Amino acid sequence: MSRTSISTLGEFGLIRHLTQDIKPCQSSTLYGVGDDAAVLNFAGKSRDATLVTTDLLLEGIHFNLEYVPLRHLGYKAVAVNVSDICAMNGTPTQITVGLGVSSRFAVEDIEEFYLGVRTACEHYKVDLVGGDTCASMNGLTIAITCLGVANEQDIVYRNGAKVGDLICVSGNLGSAYLGLQLLERELHVFRATHHDNLAKADEHSDAIHEKFEGREYLLQRQLRPEARVDIVQALRKAGIKPTAMMDISDGLSSELFHICSQSKVGCDIYEDKLPIDYQAAAMAEEMNLNIVTCVLNGGEDYELLFTCDIHDYEKLVPLDDVYIIGHITEPEYSSDHPERPSNLRLIPRNGNPMPLTAQGWTAF
Repeated sequence: MSRTSISTLGEFGLIRHLTQDIKPCQSSTLYGVGDDAAVLNFAGKSRDATLVTTDLLLEGIHFNLEYVPLRHLGYKAVAVNVSDICAMNGTPTQITVGLGVSSRFAVEDIEEFYLGVRTACEHYKVDLVGGDTCASMNGLTIAITCLGVANEQDIVYRNGAKVGDLICVSGNLGSAYLGLQLLERELHVFRATHHDNLAKADEHSDAIHEKFEGREYLLQRQLRPEARVDIVQALRKAGIKPTAMMDISDGLSSELFHICSQSKVGCDIYEDKLPIDYQAAAMAEEMNLNIVTCVLNGGEDYELLFTCDIHDYEKLVPLDDVYIIGHITEPEYSSDHPERPSNLRLIPRNGNPMPLTAQGWTAF
């Protein structure tokens, strides 16, 4: 009997394959698999809904403890889950933390991780209400579930983008990826330099600090990203409800594919409108990387990608750290993939459209 490699489906293809026939049997389940969070309503007639999301972080896949401090990791683990609640236009309220811990970790290590968790909880006003801890044969495994609340009519899904909508992002893109490239480069040099020579290791430690000087923002974006609760609050204050929204975890191009596929639309985004930080641009040039490629495919920015009705343009323009990068177009379909729109395009500075390809993070 032939067996199918998971990589042929990918993460989201696997999820669709496993869940496409699942039909909720509980009236409290308003929306199940397929978005940044599930939507539940236990109160019946009340319009207040509960949002639920879970993320799994595995050592060696999602983080490398050779350069990721445990305190930063604890903070980031909370922030990436809070970001999913933000992507639904909700307010985060509680988390649970599950840990698989190998014998190489001491109590002090887990205390350091939890210090980061508690700092993030205090920052986002989220309560730590439970979880589980068990032994692991393979390093550190983190599973966090985040709960949130939202009025049903305020919830924003991925499938609501309409032709003519503006495409917006918060913050800047590509910085987290370039922070990762910087860390990986210095780790590679460190390994090649010191081996078992402690004297050389000490010498290189000073050199690493020099390499990191002036790049602190890139390191922060990778090691301790922030969920954009402030952007959700700013949109509410401005009276703007996005038509579709996601957080940017796998890369801008991948998230655009999700929104366009689920909304059955195309899109045009403009290279000269992409928000890029100076440190990211300088780092890309130093590493001989194309900064636009980093922006489109880097991932882990945890900024918000959202679409808005064009009539909200005057409300959007004054908002700090919000950038209009393109617009939603009529869908076109190819014979190769008739199930999803094929006209997702990047408009370069020379004006000649290029097809967008989802080359961001893939789990398998």
